[in-house]
Amino acid sequence: MPAQADPSTRGPIVALGEIVVEIMAEERGDGFREPLTLRGPFPSGAPAIFIDQVAKLGHPAGLIASVGDDDFGWLNLERLRRDGVDTSAVRVHPDHVTGSAFVRYRADGERDFVFNIKNSAAGQTRITAEAQRLLSGCAHLHVMGSSLFSFRLIDEAKRAIEQVKAQNGTVSFDPNVRKEMLNIPEMRAALEMMLQYCDLFMPSGPELLLLTEATTEDAAVAEILSLGVSAVVVKRGSEGASFHDRTQTLHAPAFAVAEVDPTGAGDCFGATFVTCRQQNRSVADSLRYANASGALAVGRRGPMEGTSTFAELDALITARS
Repeated sequence: MPAQADPSTRGPIVALGEIVVEIMAEERGDGFREPLTLRGPFPSGAPAIFIDQVAKLGHPAGLIASVGDDDFGWLNLERLRRDGVDTSAVRVHPDHVTGSAFVRYRADGERDFVFNIKNSAAGQTRITAEAQRLLSGCAHLHVMGSSLFSFRLIDEAKRAIEQVKAQNGTVSFDPNVRKEMLNIPEMRAALEMMLQYCDLFMPSGPELLLLTEATTEDAAVAEILSLGVSAVVVKRGSEGASFHDRTQTLHAPAFAVAEVDPTGAGDCFGATFVTCRQQNRSVADSLRYANASGALAVGRRGPMEGTSTFAELDALITARS
C-alpha cells in the first residue's frame, strides 16, 4: 500500500458552493401543503457537509461560500469553524439571507425538498481576494452540481478551477442534482462543463447516465473517461460503491446499518474518498473508509451531524471485520 501522506504537509482541500440550513418535517408524507411539525435548523449544504467531513478527518480544509448576517448563517459558520474548516473565504452578506432547504420524507423513503437557495446569500458566492488566497495553496478543489444554479456561479467556479489547475491541483465533481433543480436552465450546461474540467467524477447511481449518450453503466463510464476524466466513483448507497479508471474496476460493499437520515451521506462518502486519496491511501482502502463514512452518516438525524473522524471509521471497520 502506498505510504500515507502527513495531512499537515498537504495543501488544503477546498470546496465551493452553498451553505444552507435544513429544516425537517417530523411526519412522513407528500410535500408541504399542510401544517407540520418541523425540526431544525441544522447546518447543511452539500459543499459545507463535504468540507466539514474533510476537516473532521484532520486534513486542511477550506470553503468558499456566502451566508447572510443572520442566525442561520452564524449557526453554520460556528459549526464549520469548530470542526476545523477555514472559513476565511465565506462572505457574510449584509443584504441577503442564508439559504434554506425544507425536507420531508415520503413513506417509501424518497424526499421532497423546498429550496430557498437561488435568491439567497448562496447566490452571491464570489471568488474574492480571500478566496484567491485560500485557493493559492489548494491541492484539490471539490465542486457540487447543486452549487451551479446560475451562469454567474458557473463563471466563478471556472475561475476557481482554472487557478487550481494552473498550480497542478486536481478537481472532483459530484453532480448532486435534485429533481427540483432540473428545471433550472443553467444546470445542464454547468454539468456538461464540469465533465470537461474534473479529474474525479462522483455520481450517485442514476446520475451516471444523466450526462451521457450511453444507456448502460459500463458504456457511460467509458464515455466519461474518454472525455479526459481520470476516474469515476459511483455511489450506490446500501449497495456500496464502484471505482473505475482506465486500468481497473473495483467494487466495495456497504456497511449494513440502520438508516435514520440519508441526507449528507453521499457528501461524507465523497469527502472521505477524496481525503484518503490525497493522503495516498490505496483505492481499495479509500473506498472502504468512504463506505464507512456514509454508513455512520445515515445513522444520525441531520445532514452534518453524521460527519466522523478516522478513529470512528476505524472502529466501525474493525467491528465489521
